[in-house]
Amino acid sequence: MILDATFPDGGDVVVRVADGMAGMPVLGNSVGAGEFRDDGSNRSSSSGSRRGSSPHTGTEKEVEVSCHRPDLTSSLPRAIRYEQQFSEKVSTMASLSGSGVVTHTAPSYEEQRASPALLSRNTGTPGGRSTRDDGYCSAGSTPRAFDHKSTKGSVVTLSCYKKEPKIQLDEEVYYSDSSKTSKTNNVLNKSENDDGRETWGTGADFLLSIIGFAVDLANVWRFPYLCYRNGGGAFLIPYTLMLVFGAVPLFYMELILGQYNRQGPITLWKICPLFKGVGFCAVMVAFYVSFYYNVIIGWAFYFLVSSARSELPWVHCDNSWNTEQCWDAARLNATNRTDIPYQGPLSHFTPASEFFHRAVLEMQHSEGLNDLGLPKWQLAVCLGVVYFTLYLSLFKGVKSSGKVVWMTATMPYVVLSILLARGLLLPGATRGIAYYLHPELTRLKDTQVWVDAAVQIFYSVGAGFGVHLSYASYNTFHNNCYRDCLVTTLVNCFTSFFSGFVIFTYLGFMSHKQGVPISSVATEGPGLVFQVYPEAVATLPGASLWAMLFFFMLIMLGLDSGMGGLECVITGLLDQARACGASRLRREHFTLAVVCLSFCVACINVTPGGIYMFHLLDTYAAGISLLCSALFEAVAVSWFYGK
Repeated sequence: MILDATFPDGGDVVVRVADGMAGMPVLGNSVGAGEFRDDGSNRSSSSGSRRGSSPHTGTEKEVEVSCHRPDLTSSLPRAIRYEQQFSEKVSTMASLSGSGVVTHTAPSYEEQRASPALLSRNTGTPGGRSTRDDGYCSAGSTPRAFDHKSTKGSVVTLSCYKKEPKIQLDEEVYYSDSSKTSKTNNVLNKSENDDGRETWGTGADFLLSIIGFAVDLANVWRFPYLCYRNGGGAFLIPYTLMLVFGAVPLFYMELILGQYNRQGPITLWKICPLFKGVGFCAVMVAFYVSFYYNVIIGWAFYFLVSSARSELPWVHCDNSWNTEQCWDAARLNATNRTDIPYQGPLSHFTPASEFFHRAVLEMQHSEGLNDLGLPKWQLAVCLGVVYFTLYLSLFKGVKSSGKVVWMTATMPYVVLSILLARGLLLPGATRGIAYYLHPELTRLKDTQVWVDAAVQIFYSVGAGFGVHLSYASYNTFHNNCYRDCLVTTLVNCFTSFFSGFVIFTYLGFMSHKQGVPISSVATEGPGLVFQVYPEAVATLPGASLWAMLFFFMLIMLGLDSGMGGLECVITGLLDQARACGASRLRREHFTLAVVCLSFCVACINVTPGGIYMFHLLDTYAAGISLLCSALFEAVAVSWFYGK
């Protein structure tokens, strides 16, 4: 039989059958709604069906087949990937609108197991219905199934083709022979947003958020002093070792747990309910820290406002809060000390020191914890501004906080670079840097050096707070958290090392100006940023500008960490409340409640005796409790999870 097929512009198909081929079967498939008509036998069938044999009359005859070709491109369905619990029956339907509709239903897991032919290549379909080898299935029959391996697991692809044009409808149903493998495949192919949980706007939002939390005030006021005290450049050796073998694995583990389970730091412990208390511990530690950490941001805001004047208020000793022990820059000059009968190390105070303790904190009006007094309204207002900023950054979740960090996480590096450029021009700056980097390798024999390195990197990265768990829970499932872990730790270490140059240029300048060793002016903690540095810039040209830049940088550094701590509390408690049935609880209202509660407790620290409460919380809130939280977290994941 000789078939001559032409395709005229009108869409007709002409089939010529040569003489002498009687008894040979003629197979024809049409497209769309058209029918194959054999005038000799007066038989017709639907498109896609098998044709019966037709006797040949001995003369050539021409049979025209009119094929209507519908527009099939406007309604092509996308390939759908189905996730399912394998004990349930999943029924789906794929269809083409218009004429020539082909529909099929995906078989359930039980039907697949009952029909081995469905799971083999190039075999018949369930029910004994055959499928042609050319890949086309007859209308109304079950499509052929291909069993192949994809990059995401074992997949059954149900395929159905039409002749002209060739249209393939794919449905992927995940299956496995064991429940354990099926669960693995289900996880590996889970939808990015299948649980309805919000995600970060971009991967950069998440990266900047965890960098902002890791790079905090301690990078500025603690690391440079520890490096100087523990052997200078030699301190970098234990610091790096603790980073590689301690901080990075724990940090990476927290990112994996949060991203994999997409749960807050409390509900996350469904993986090991015995250790659910670890989640509550992390949330409570973060809440305690917010009570006093945000107060530091309030102090920085107060100093920022106080710096916006032509002359800084801590330059001279003629203010109402100064005492007779206050020595300004002139009296600190060694040539003017000959008439001072008593010159002990604690016999005098700088104007910046008295401004901080007597004008800002008003410690002279309190005798201790049993005499707190009323909150100072100026500090309370500054603290309220800080909490209001935190609320605006958090009330919409990571969608809002992810945009704020673009400023708060990047501006500190700009300010640090400006301050370093100015500090290098000061007399005595190189002397300060030399003290900062001078290596004393013999100090490596001291165990305290290694302890300080471990504590600094542990607290600097922020492991154990639950913040990384909370932030990572808003990641997409396939986010590269390993890359984020490495980038964050490297940026954190670089910031600590870089800020040391900034601080010690000004400490060298103070040492040169006062004619005293650097050891007498070097310190750590709030005393460094609220007493030593203000004193260093007080006599510089344009001192107000340099002071405002410095305190603006402190505010940016603090806001990142403040947002992280409150986000841990909000995410942890909100997820737990919703798991207990409070599904209608709105994040905006819950965030407002958490922020208001934290503000009310933090107001204790802005009383005249608040500094005593501040040191109490700073010593015990995030001390041994945080270490225990991180320890049990590692034990639970390493020894119990998955057993």
